[in-house]
Amino acid sequence: MKKYTIWAIGMLLLISTLTSVSWVSVRKSQLEFFDSPADSTSAKIVVSYSNSQLFDQYIDSSYEEANLAGSGLDSAVYRKALVGYYNLKKTNLVSPERQIITIIDFNRKSSQKRLWIVDLEGNKLLFNTLVAHGQGSGGDMATNFSNLENSHQSSLGFYITSETYFGKHGYSMKLEGMDKGFNTNARDRAVVVHGAEYVSQSFIDKTGRLGRSHGCPALPVELTNTIINTIKGQTCLFINGPATKYTSNYLDQEIAVTNFLTSGNNLQASL
Repeated sequence: MKKYTIWAIGMLLLISTLTSVSWVSVRKSQLEFFDSPADSTSAKIVVSYSNSQLFDQYIDSSYEEANLAGSGLDSAVYRKALVGYYNLKKTNLVSPERQIITIIDFNRKSSQKRLWIVDLEGNKLLFNTLVAHGQGSGGDMATNFSNLENSHQSSLGFYITSETYFGKHGYSMKLEGMDKGFNTNARDRAVVVHGAEYVSQSFIDKTGRLGRSHGCPALPVELTNTIINTIKGQTCLFINGPATKYTSNYLDQEIAVTNFLTSGNNLQASL
């Protein structure tokens, strides 16, 4: 028995020694890895990739949480709108307190709900409704767009909501076009948000499409006051459409990522 006991003790000591040596080796290699100077170029690439991924993650989670797919908003259009929104934040033209974005997608028929208003702070869809395009842009589908006066066409691009007033269409709101060559004549052309009787399901039932404006994004009368009060005061409005020639300085992904990272609320919500 004594011989077996001595043998067992010896084996235990051997195993203990080997385990200690193995742990020390692993720990040493870990310390050497973290203590060694990182290649600065590689580090920049990793950080940049991580920031971009964080932004992508935020857009995807926001899109999903607000159930925008269920409402028919294309994810690519939503992404484009948010890139523009975060670019505009750098200009201080959009209100930092009111994190709301309005998106109109003229890739959809006028008989479809193609306006979305999203609360970005709470990731909530506030409105999804009908909206008219200009007479010169087309029938049920808007296919032509212009920045020219008297064209009666809609204009693509990013806008900032401006002052409200009472005009011939009742309670209305002016818009500031931000994309040079595409919508910067909006104020001179009196392209405003207003209500119209021809923006209704009953009009669609009679004609197969909505009525058309002189280029204004006209809304259902019963929602006009509420929507204007929701988006007034320097919020971002984006009009998307089937135009391959549209370009914008506000679609810079790098600027969008940088501004997103400095936006505490959204960054915190993404982590």
